[in-house]
Amino acid sequence: MFVSFIQNKTGAFLSEYTHKTGRSVYPQSLNRILFCFQGPKLVDTWLLFQLAPLATLGLPKIFNYVEDFVIRSFPFPAFLTKSGYNTLYDAFKTHATTLLDEAEKLGLDRNEACHNVVFTAGFNAYGGLKNQFPVLLKWVGLAGDKLHADLASEVRRVVSAEGGVTLNALEKMPLVKSVVYEVLRIEPVVPYQYGRAREDMVVRSHDASFEVKKGEMLFGYQPFATKDPRIFEDAEVFVARRFVGEGEKMLKHVLWSNGKETEEASVSNKQCAGKNLVVLLCRLFLVDLFLRYDTFEFEFKQSGFGPSITLKSLTKASTLF
Repeated sequence: MFVSFIQNKTGAFLSEYTHKTGRSVYPQSLNRILFCFQGPKLVDTWLLFQLAPLATLGLPKIFNYVEDFVIRSFPFPAFLTKSGYNTLYDAFKTHATTLLDEAEKLGLDRNEACHNVVFTAGFNAYGGLKNQFPVLLKWVGLAGDKLHADLASEVRRVVSAEGGVTLNALEKMPLVKSVVYEVLRIEPVVPYQYGRAREDMVVRSHDASFEVKKGEMLFGYQPFATKDPRIFEDAEVFVARRFVGEGEKMLKHVLWSNGKETEEASVSNKQCAGKNLVVLLCRLFLVDLFLRYDTFEFEFKQSGFGPSITLKSLTKASTLF
């Protein structure tokens, strides 16, 4: 509940404050921690040791047991990141007073709530979008100049008509929205899900059913569902307009947030509490990109933590809006 509150308040505050003032939403001292060179470095180090078990060393399969032993058998010692984490924690404890006050009203310990805020900002927001934006760039880049031209045309036409980038303007950009959902479908940022069954159940596929006992561990590989050829035509192909018009009915099969895109996160499910904010920021990312540029060229390398993007060229916008 508190994490949902954090992300809802963050989105509302971000929209209202930046619209009114045009300034950063963070106090200047917290700004220096989060957005100068020190902030990303501290968060990156902390994230590295949490996400390392998901990575691969690229060894031949015969040596997989070595990789499992080295990075998946023992927890990494906390002292490796303790100093940097404490710096982040102290910054949030000093400046995130509104959120922490609300946490106390909900009955949470203030220190525990602060750890939740650090996790939400560092792992969920920064860590998640640091991975999601390169994935978005990769698929839009691979789609080529024709899609870039169509996106630029839609974005500039709507922004010109609306007098700026607003939430209302974003809702009039169906291609931008569809592209974001198609990226989330074809390459969900967190493809693996785990969970223990809370009760006896039967899990059904197209062809079979599987009995699951209470307490058993379940593992899901999301692309099996989001690239199911019985659900999506050309399921392995990036189709930019897949969710335009009547295609929006297929959003119930987009599961990147650990649940159907047409449903909302709640205390009774494990759906990403920031799902709407992620989609919004991805749409804004594309809008800002194609307001400034007509097209771009890039290279990417796949790694255990997602694609690494290198922009080789950016063609400045040839038309004004």
